[in-house]
Amino acid sequence: MKACKKNGQYLMIQMPEEIDHHQTVQIRQAADESILEDEVRDVIFDFGQTRMMDSSGIEIIMGRYRMISAFGGQVYIMNADTRIKKILFSAGIQKIAEFIN
Repeated sequence: MKACKKNGQYLMIQMPEEIDHHQTVQIRQAADESILEDEVRDVIFDFGQTRMMDSSGIEIIMGRYRMISAFGGQVYIMNADTRIKKILFSAGIQKIAEFIN
């Protein structure tokens, strides 16, 4: 899947314009495969193109956090617009992920 790119010890996940259950299955599979096979330490979710997200987007972040934190890694969120940040903050994602720009 083109949405996941490994760069050194981190995995960059380009989130799609609309995040719902259908997209999350592919993203989850590709991310988990890269984390386990490529020995990725950190995961960066890039929300630069995202305009709509339901709870399945939260699920992707939390699931990758559980996986990557077991290896001592960290999750980062970047390029989230005001609407997406509001959704993420209301779910408490700021407690498990660092927001960067």
